[in-house]
Amino acid sequence: MAVDFPRIFPPDDEATLLARAQSLAGYTLGELAIQAQLPIPANLKRDKGWVGTLLEIHLGASAGSKPEQDFAEIGVELKTIPIDGHGRPLETTFVCVAPLTGNTGVTWQSSHVRHKLSRVLWIPVEGDRAIPLAERRVGAPLLWSPSAEEEEQLQRDWEELMDLIVLGQVERITARHGEVLQIRPKAANSKALTEGIGENGQPIMTLPRGFYLKKTFTGPLLARHFLL
Repeated sequence: MAVDFPRIFPPDDEATLLARAQSLAGYTLGELAIQAQLPIPANLKRDKGWVGTLLEIHLGASAGSKPEQDFAEIGVELKTIPIDGHGRPLETTFVCVAPLTGNTGVTWQSSHVRHKLSRVLWIPVEGDRAIPLAERRVGAPLLWSPSAEEEEQLQRDWEELMDLIVLGQVERITARHGEVLQIRPKAANSKALTEGIGENGQPIMTLPRGFYLKKTFTGPLLARHFLL
């Protein structure tokens, strides 16, 4: 049965978005779910995107599952990040799907990864599994763009990973490739295959892949801004 969510219109500017995000800090996910009329799952095993969806409703995100920034009108992407009791990220952060074909002429400047990470609203959320989902609290938000040094790190990894894809080495890429950015399979099950390029340039069927930010990137980012 479709649920009619209370409609919050997309923010007109960054200041409005940040103010909305700041107003959510300190609330539990359960409190926010009741306000949004969003059912609370027992856990996140089958509902990985639930926290993001909940915060999108409260913030007025417009993109949904479209391949654009969550707040396309003002060019901001929303990233929720589960943290431990010390404010450290508990897992890697999904950026976007990695394109396995049709990559001729794609550069870092025109890449989807760069577009998605050009301006990010980070919202930390308690992620300790000992805390029931509904009781986990939302933290203070951070509006961020990569520094020149961070962009250089991202570009270096992106270029290395994309070279491997273009050269038909996709099956050899492991989560260890890349200092701050990695590529991992992203599929609900092993039957969900997509087209890729094999070692001899032939079409192959392989698992979809996604770009993820490593904790070695997001950990220092949060620590720097929240003075941990």
